[in-house]
Amino acid sequence: MTGTLPRAQTPAAAPAAGSRLRTAARRHGPVLALFGALKLAGFCSFMYLLSSAGDYRTKNPRFGGGAHAWDVLATWDGWWYQQIALHGYDPRLVPVPGATGLITLEGNSAAFFPLYPALIRMVMAVTGLGSYGAGLVVSVLASFAAALGVYAVAERFGGRRAGLAAAGLWAVWPGSGVEWAVYSDSLYVALAVWTCYAVMTRRWLTAGVLAFAAGLNRPTAAALIAGLGVAALLALRRREEGALRPLLAAAVAPLGLFGYLLWVGNRMGDLGGYFKLQSGAWAHSFDYGKQTLDVLTSVPVGKFDYLFAYPFADVIAVGVILLAAALLPLLLRLRPPAVLVVYTVLTLALVLGSQQIVANISRYLLPCFPLFLPLAVAMRRLNLPLQCTLLGIAALASGSYAGYALFELGVP
Repeated sequence: MTGTLPRAQTPAAAPAAGSRLRTAARRHGPVLALFGALKLAGFCSFMYLLSSAGDYRTKNPRFGGGAHAWDVLATWDGWWYQQIALHGYDPRLVPVPGATGLITLEGNSAAFFPLYPALIRMVMAVTGLGSYGAGLVVSVLASFAAALGVYAVAERFGGRRAGLAAAGLWAVWPGSGVEWAVYSDSLYVALAVWTCYAVMTRRWLTAGVLAFAAGLNRPTAAALIAGLGVAALLALRRREEGALRPLLAAAVAPLGLFGYLLWVGNRMGDLGGYFKLQSGAWAHSFDYGKQTLDVLTSVPVGKFDYLFAYPFADVIAVGVILLAAALLPLLLRLRPPAVLVVYTVLTLALVLGSQQIVANISRYLLPCFPLFLPLAVAMRRLNLPLQCTLLGIAALASGSYAGYALFELGVP
């Protein structure tokens, strides 16, 4: 009699599974279709601009060049990620002869966090693809996962139409050119947005594991970890649930970030080695906003005499900074959960408070997806055809401001 149970349950299980798939397709299919169409339009526009200009043919394949236009997508940081996936790390502090305080660019692979290159290596092993193809697979899949997460968060504020608008804005946002490139940005945003969603829906252990993974992908995961920690403390204070799961999530979340920083410090023989590497080899350091203020007071009057100036891309970066400043109070007006507020404010502080290549700010602020929420809630009032038309125009334009301006006129 026990042998007949599986046969009796199978017919009922199959329709149930099919029903779940149909429900998921109805719910998520339009999000994926909209995001994919917008990204494809922007990508084709970007490739057209690259092919028309032909600049990539005259550049080093490591620094924005290649035999084909699409090779540009694996240059700059993409070159480093591929080297790590193929050869592993070489964390050394190597002084530049005759240059006090500087470190050579040949020993700084440890500046790039390990999760993304590890996934590239895994996809290479499973599919037989090269490092370039595997990197694109990881980034493209992660970008769709991020779009679904942005939709899920925005839907809680303004319903389905606001969710669709938010996913569309993620596709065309300044800096979105790296979402379909050999870059770790899509993976980080996917982890960050689903961490926030897990906190909002009280899935604490899931949130802790996702934040742990995010800490293995980007140093700015410190903002995400802090957001989760504050949300956990508030949950304990309000006694909304038991203490164990929020405390476990808060304890697990920082282990990825701190573990990697300690590993790099140990390999370099200096516990602060990662930060010395960022400062010496990449000229990245926290300067409390000094360079950002310098740029904001220089670019509007046509001066480009600061560190790492890329005029056209920097104009876009200034516009993004001002847009973020305008959207933040609108976000706060929506009274979002603490995890979104802390995460957004600290991400802005970490990015704008650092000395860096200013042209990259449009990319570094991609993780600030909560800033999409006020626009998405406002756009829900538009009918769907008009919403898609506006996003479609922005997608075509993003080939220039989110793609070409970064990869060819700046340094992503």
